[in-house]
Amino acid sequence: MENISCAAELKIAIQKLEFQHSLQGKMLQEDFFIAYDSLKPANLIKNTLSEITSSPYLIDNMLAAVTGMISGYVSKKITVGASHSLFRKIMGSVLQFGVTNIVAQNPDALKTIGNWVIQQLFHRNEDKTEKV
Repeated sequence: MENISCAAELKIAIQKLEFQHSLQGKMLQEDFFIAYDSLKPANLIKNTLSEITSSPYLIDNMLAAVTGMISGYVSKKITVGASHSLFRKIMGSVLQFGVTNIVAQNPDALKTIGNWVIQQLFHRNEDKTEKV
């Protein structure tokens, strides 16, 4: 800041600083209201849902986790069935845990295998219809 030598320059400097202070106060107040508005529960939920729906990686990860959990549960039900054997129930839980982890961690490999199986099934049906 420059040296002030007379009262008029002092008044001008004070006015500049007061204007700058009021401008910064208004900007701070606007930032506060923006932050306050963003912390309302409805806005938090809305922002979270918009982030979830806009993130393809998160959706893929959730799909992989849900698919893994479902396939693990189904494999346990197939293995254990209506059995009352403690050993069979423990083995079913271990199988469920293993299948869930494998499916959740390797969704791309399973998609590839699933697509190959589907192509093989439809390819066989096409061959049968061509022979007839």
